[in-house]
Amino acid sequence: MMNRLDKTALLPPDVDRPSFDPASLKIGIVHLGLGAFHRAHQAIYNDLAIEAGAATDWGIAGASLRSVDVVADLKAQDYRYSVITRGPDGDKARVVYSIIDAIAARQERDRLLERLVDNATRIVTLTVSEKAYGIDPISGGLDLSHAAIAHDLKTPEQPIGPIGFLVETFARRMRLGRHPITVLCCDNLPGNGHVVRHLVVEMAERRNPELARWIERDMCFPSSMVDRIVPAATGGTRQLATSLLGADDRLALETEPFTQWVIEDDFAAGRPAWEAGGAIFVENVHAYEKMKLRLLNGSHSLIAYLGQLNGLDYVRDVMAVPAHVERVREHMEAVLPSLDPVPQIDLGIYRQELVNRFSNPAIAHRTAQIAMDGSQKMPQRIFAPAMERLAVGDNAQGFANVVALWLAYVGSSEHLDDPRATELKAAALLAESTGSAAAFFDIPGLFPPELMNNSKWRSLVDAHLLVIRGR
Repeated sequence: MMNRLDKTALLPPDVDRPSFDPASLKIGIVHLGLGAFHRAHQAIYNDLAIEAGAATDWGIAGASLRSVDVVADLKAQDYRYSVITRGPDGDKARVVYSIIDAIAARQERDRLLERLVDNATRIVTLTVSEKAYGIDPISGGLDLSHAAIAHDLKTPEQPIGPIGFLVETFARRMRLGRHPITVLCCDNLPGNGHVVRHLVVEMAERRNPELARWIERDMCFPSSMVDRIVPAATGGTRQLATSLLGADDRLALETEPFTQWVIEDDFAAGRPAWEAGGAIFVENVHAYEKMKLRLLNGSHSLIAYLGQLNGLDYVRDVMAVPAHVERVREHMEAVLPSLDPVPQIDLGIYRQELVNRFSNPAIAHRTAQIAMDGSQKMPQRIFAPAMERLAVGDNAQGFANVVALWLAYVGSSEHLDDPRATELKAAALLAESTGSAAAFFDIPGLFPPELMNNSKWRSLVDAHLLVIRGR
């Protein structure tokens, strides 16, 4: 029987691993959202930072707000797991050490709160997905109908959602006289630090105005931009890990060689030397964020809906079709006028890198995975640049095309994975019978007024939708 990947595993010499002993680390970071992306991105930056600076006080306690399996698997493997980088030069495995505790919030709420309130904790990082924050699409504040938001407002001392956990953490830290901390969001939200700060302060205000003022005055919420393609792991991932490690790793991940992290350098109580892993610290992340959301994520959405409507399971399959590659390039060209200058980035080189990354034959990134939660992703990826182009007299036709693909996907999907699936499927039935996307535009808060009220742009969406449906 294959040995599992724990501290007793004897790894081949060509497997990368940090030089430090995980037993020497103390927890300084609590991460909410112990999914694949964090483990293949921020945790690796943390390994490299600890190794470069010999700083032992930046170990990570990872918390899963929903799953218990990932926590059980981490504990069984002494918190070790592998990340396999797959590129033109072949496959290379790295074992990660900087996660030294794992908490299943559904079963260990009190232990998670203890970690968050501990004075040793100086940074809370988050990768929980856009929909988990409970953002009202109209006001931009708390969505009071969101299950976690409603629960955490009613029973604030027993939180289940990320905003509720943060507010309860701050309430306890204020009561106990703890030092200020930094909340670092790593999800694909424009101005993600500002968004999380706004949500936290709003929930705190409803609970205790004094708490809200303390958070506003003393806590830091820097924005960040993260980038690395990390597909959902499969049985093939685990088999590949076994061949490279000589040990069974239930948590093995595969990813691409490219990785990027741009962070506003605004921390309340210090930070790891993440620049040792290549992180870029800036005064304002806005230009980098727009670049990534609109060029990478926007193109990803286009690819996902092309794939789903054409029976292509993976991004690489879509990029193997020259006509689809041309559409991706055209979309990037349409995005360019909406971007600000990006320091240290050549946008021509960046776009070609994206095409190369999307085409990587070793990365099995499912179009279904990217296509989910469209109502949460389209506003920042597609709607925002469309509004900006319309405002300066452009017809924003390329963005109307992506919207039509999304709506066609909504209509064709048997099991739509989206927090607004009921409304979307009802609108799709009306759209099918009328030949118009009007029913989608009638959904409250789905489209911004600038798009809802632009009849010429809506007619472009209708025209593209008719072509996609072959009418």
